[in-house]
Amino acid sequence: MLCFMKQIGIQGAKANLSRLIQQALDGEDVVITRNGHAVVRLVPVVQAAPTLASVRGSLKGKIRIADDFDELPDDLADALGAR
Repeated sequence: MLCFMKQIGIQGAKANLSRLIQQALDGEDVVITRNGHAVVRLVPVVQAAPTLASVRGSLKGKIRIADDFDELPDDLADALGAR
């Protein structure tokens, strides 16, 4: 994908901010200038991966462990010599 750099002055950026944001989201390199000099680059925010703290407890009440979970089935116990 080719990225083209768009340069725009501060006043133009104020008047067209929504459009510039969309262009940055679409991958275009948007640079805001002051007095003809580049001062700011508009780039999308990269979302961080969820942390453990943000997902801890999210399955509460949705998972059920069977009452016989810890019991070894007879055929498997025989095969492993656990009896």
